[in-house]
Amino acid sequence: MKNFELLLTQTGISIFYVKVGLGFLFSFLITFFSIPTIIKISRRKNLMDEPGVRSSHLRKIPNLGGIAIFYSIGICTSIFAYEIFDLYKFLFASLIILLYVGIMDDIVVMRAYKKLIAQIVVSVFIVIGSDVRIRSLFGIFGIYEINYWISVIFSIITFIILINAFNLIDGIDGLAGGYSVVCSALFGISYYHLGPYNYPLVILSSVIIGSVLAFLYYNLSNYRAAKIFMGDTGSMLLGFLLAFTCICFIDIFIDKERLDIPRYHLKSAPVIAVAILILPIVDTLNVIVIRLFNRKSPFEADKNHIHHKLLKLNLTHRRASFYIIIYYLFIILITYFLRHSNVNILLATVLILGFIGAYIPDLILAFQNDKQRSIN
Repeated sequence: MKNFELLLTQTGISIFYVKVGLGFLFSFLITFFSIPTIIKISRRKNLMDEPGVRSSHLRKIPNLGGIAIFYSIGICTSIFAYEIFDLYKFLFASLIILLYVGIMDDIVVMRAYKKLIAQIVVSVFIVIGSDVRIRSLFGIFGIYEINYWISVIFSIITFIILINAFNLIDGIDGLAGGYSVVCSALFGISYYHLGPYNYPLVILSSVIIGSVLAFLYYNLSNYRAAKIFMGDTGSMLLGFLLAFTCICFIDIFIDKERLDIPRYHLKSAPVIAVAILILPIVDTLNVIVIRLFNRKSPFEADKNHIHHKLLKLNLTHRRASFYIIIYYLFIILITYFLRHSNVNILLATVLILGFIGAYIPDLILAFQNDKQRSIN
């Protein structure tokens, strides 16, 4: 690889852009050509997702698409952004653990507490072992620098919440995959603008995008024999990686002791990160509140998610995913234009808009029912 970089340098071609392009291309191709084999094995061995309480599909569908996503990300990141595994020693080990737990859950359905233990382990690895943590809230609620152990606990909880939150939005075709592409693109563009030190994270983002786009080709297919879900394997991996890139993004804006790392400062960095991941955050908070209000367990499956509400409006999976992503992109855009506002006001604005989006489908459905009743 170093000889290849030397050759590019001599020819005047930017190594970084070649890595981004090849990382995207090869991650796309690896996933694209891996999934048909996974589908074939899944059907032969009956490793399928059975329709259940939370399901929005009526037939058994292969659900091991996450294996192909891991396969391409693991290979391409190791080749084109190998510096990441030097900087964050426990990152690859964490991905392997999530892969194992995800596959086990997709095949035999693990108990919730076992998955939680695995999520705690990988979160501890990355937070304490690789020192990827939230060190400051930049004035949110009047809090700036956080005590080390409080920072560790808060960061571990953040990882666990985001891993599970992303798993919860994976309920209809295209939503989890499409939103992960959007988040990775936004973080990747941000890292690019923040300078060369962050280029490995840009490459990681492009690798994730390539892999997930290839997965979406099959996930959104109208041809039933080619259809596949990412399963818990894919949703946990993507949730973990997006939590990782999110916290790394916030960390960029904290003053570093090392002189070779450029210093940036943006008070609203944590709020921007929340805005980018607003869909899984709001959806998870909303269903938990509804379950507690109805005196049910917050872990009990139901159909109160945003995507389930849109399906009640007789929208297709594609249309529902498209409308959800467009609305939450609108929130991200507003956050960007207001990024220099007071952080607490900006955070409140983001959350209010996020929850409004969660209840717009209910208002539309109520209006349609009232109109139908008036006609009758």
